[in-house]
Amino acid sequence: MDSTKTKQKKKKAHEEQLPWELIEEILSRVPLKSLVRLSVVCKRWNVILDDKRFINNHKETFRFILKTKTKIYSVSIDPKIVVRELRWDTLGLEYQKTTKLVDCDEFLICNMDQGAVVWNPWLKQSAWIGHPSSRVEGICYNGSNRRSELSSYKTICLTKFNFSKDRFCRFCDLPCGMSHLRDALVLRIFKGDRFSLLKQCNVTKKTEIWVTKNKVNVEDSRDVVWVNFIRLSIPSFPSLVPTNLYSQQPSYFIDDKRLVVCSCDETGQAWIYVFGENRLINKVRIDSVVGPWPLHCTYFPSLVPVPRGQIDKADLQV
Repeated sequence: MDSTKTKQKKKKAHEEQLPWELIEEILSRVPLKSLVRLSVVCKRWNVILDDKRFINNHKETFRFILKTKTKIYSVSIDPKIVVRELRWDTLGLEYQKTTKLVDCDEFLICNMDQGAVVWNPWLKQSAWIGHPSSRVEGICYNGSNRRSELSSYKTICLTKFNFSKDRFCRFCDLPCGMSHLRDALVLRIFKGDRFSLLKQCNVTKKTEIWVTKNKVNVEDSRDVVWVNFIRLSIPSFPSLVPTNLYSQQPSYFIDDKRLVVCSCDETGQAWIYVFGENRLINKVRIDSVVGPWPLHCTYFPSLVPVPRGQIDKADLQV
């Protein structure tokens, strides 16, 4: 009898559970630092919080980071473009000059006057890494047990850094190169395990997105096949590299068949462009960013905390 009542109570409790769609909606409104703790509530919640779709739909998510001389901002895209000021969590970083922003999987790497900083802007966690003269360039993709780094340059060749041999070696050719100093040529990670390449001809303004057809095997480049994913030929298309003196390449990401780009105009003002179906869907000038010619990069938020265990105390000093 007691066993039957227990089963009935469990069944009733199960029937009274909220739908998972509603749970996701509630979690999408929970503050970020609380989400990290909630991942251990149950396996299902952990799966939800690891899902990029959930992170993309969170109310505090964003897609771009912009850095002026004195301030740093996040830019969210959907359903409308929203700019928010961010703050460093490590004392003294606000006084350091940032020379480059590099997105690397779950983290953002910031080259500073003195060394480099690994940062999770979503969780507001950062830590110094490496020697004071350390600098980070390019992108990385770790697709094997042996750590490898893939670095892109403004040429038609992609190189790979082999840490076990401590040297660079050729990996594969890019589908196109640069014929002008103001051509845009930007390599990014696509869908976590592939590459995408944005190319804009400065003369014709023709813009293309190439992607690798299959998952990239960092041990064997023979499987790398590039396919044309998006082709844009739009009248009055903006130049994504506005001047010869300002050589920063545009930042971009692909959302289904939409292309979302951040770049500066001839006056140094930052813009967000949204393209789709061979037309300009939307463009917004980031008026909140006061300083001209900001550094910018794409960033996909993550709940992965910044590792701190192997950082020397000396490296934490500003």
